[in-house]
Amino acid sequence: MTYQTNVAKRPPTPAHRLLWRLVRGFRLKYMLAALALFTATAIEFLIPLIGSATIDFALASKAGQSNPLLRFVMNLLGGPENVSGKLWLPAIAMLGFAAIGGLFTFSQKTLSAKASDGICKRLKDQLYDHIQRLENKYIDQVQTGDLVQRCTSDIETTRIFLAAHVVDIGRSLILVITAVPLMLLMNVWLTLLSTILIPIIVFFGYFYFKKVKFIFKEVDEAEGRLTSVVQENIAGIRVARAFGRHDYEIEKFAKPNLEYRDKSLKLIRLMSWFWAPSDLVNLFQIGLALIAGSYMALNGHATVGTVFGFLALLNIVLWPVRMMGRILTDLGKTIVALTRIEEIMQEPLETATDSAEIKPAIPSRGKITFDKVSFAHDESSKTVEDVSFEINAGDTLAILGPSGAGKTTLMHLLMRFYDVDRGRILLDDNEIHKLDRGYLRAQFGVVLQEPFLYSRSISDNIRLGVNSASREEIEDVARTACIHETILGFREGYNTEIGERGITLSGGQRQRVAISRALLRNPSVLLLDDALSAVDNETESAVIDALTERHGKRTTIVIAHRLSTLAHADKIIVMEHGRITQTGTHHSLTQVDGLYKRLWEIQTRLEESFEQETAI
Repeated sequence: MTYQTNVAKRPPTPAHRLLWRLVRGFRLKYMLAALALFTATAIEFLIPLIGSATIDFALASKAGQSNPLLRFVMNLLGGPENVSGKLWLPAIAMLGFAAIGGLFTFSQKTLSAKASDGICKRLKDQLYDHIQRLENKYIDQVQTGDLVQRCTSDIETTRIFLAAHVVDIGRSLILVITAVPLMLLMNVWLTLLSTILIPIIVFFGYFYFKKVKFIFKEVDEAEGRLTSVVQENIAGIRVARAFGRHDYEIEKFAKPNLEYRDKSLKLIRLMSWFWAPSDLVNLFQIGLALIAGSYMALNGHATVGTVFGFLALLNIVLWPVRMMGRILTDLGKTIVALTRIEEIMQEPLETATDSAEIKPAIPSRGKITFDKVSFAHDESSKTVEDVSFEINAGDTLAILGPSGAGKTTLMHLLMRFYDVDRGRILLDDNEIHKLDRGYLRAQFGVVLQEPFLYSRSISDNIRLGVNSASREEIEDVARTACIHETILGFREGYNTEIGERGITLSGGQRQRVAISRALLRNPSVLLLDDALSAVDNETESAVIDALTERHGKRTTIVIAHRLSTLAHADKIIVMEHGRITQTGTHHSLTQVDGLYKRLWEIQTRLEESFEQETAI
């Protein structure tokens, strides 16, 4: 039987839809922030107009020549007669409006910050939850450093944009839409002369934005590769030191580091090509307005107050033009970041697509059946082919075979880390792809080939998955795994903090802690993937004896290379090249020619030789 878990990916979501969907639930905060921004902007316009009206009406006595807009502002202050005798009044008004504008700006920034932090927290939660449920095939292929960067750096890029530039875009639009009509009211010719080059900057900015997005993607990908190298080197730093690969690792780091630098310099050069000309044009327009305004004021075509106010408004209008480079840069970077995040979110999850999942109300008995199972990680070769066997509830199955024979793959298929390409696997006569994944995996206690321990206390590592376990239960499983006395020998006993990946413990200690963790779940099926490879023979025998005492309570599957570990099993299967080549008990397999007998003879001779040497 064949079934498929992958689903077709959706086409890429347009950037504006990504942003609109992202702010769902926080749109009211952004609307309030926009309202506060609009008020602050209106006040920002009013301040220079008060100065202009004061110059024309109270200082230069140009009431007859001043324009209606400044006359309206002067009337708000009580008229020219009132202001002429109280020149402190405009100053106080300007300071007061500046303070009020500051309060509205503070409110706008606070609302934007709360909204952006809330959005990014939700995005992190969703992304982390999605990653936890991604298919193993994707996890096997993706670079860890790149994945970490998407979860951290890309989300931080999004947060910065949402906190600052979303509102900046709104402010820029408000400034341009509002300031240009005010400038036209003050002087039409000065307005046309001062803004004639702005469309060129906008047109240039559009093409700059189209170009900068692609370069940001290259920079982000280069940074991801660099992060992957750093992460891999730190994780394997002891191996690098043990093999004297210090110089090699430095050279290995230098290549992606150089690539990242070159991509970043390319981006900086592109940004300088936009910022420098745009700043030059802005300064040219201010200078042009100053010269033209001075000429008009000297010839009586405009008042000094009008020129002063006009230059102030022009400065406000040119601010969004000057900021356009930064906004477009961060917008391009944010779109790239959101696209990279969206790529992960579109990856299919661990869900069956051909049947409704079921969840039995009772724990499994532990009967397992493999029926003509075939599976391949890629199309070039089969990892497992036509494998069939059955384990009765409570029995112990041992699996032996050379590296790459497909032993660990059988366990991964049983836990549905991957789905079979052909055939079927049954647990208590239920096909496992029809079982709820949570229920299925709850039936197993697993000790993987490389046991992973967290940087927590020993008791926390054993309690993993059974948070309600008592100290007595933890100690009981630790005794079964023959690690209890060792733990008590540590200074803080079960509260001893172990390093990352359990690095402060020996390999054998890590394996026995992992066995304790698996036993604490009281599973229906215990899976031991070479779980005693790092312990000595005496400890191995003690653990095997303790597990044998529990024989019949749970089904056990053991993968091992030491045949002494397998001898107690009810059934042994031998795998070679993804196929089962021998099946039987320890006694029956030692009586017939085959891999098992050859390995048994080799190991027996080695043990006898070792005993003779130690006895001398």
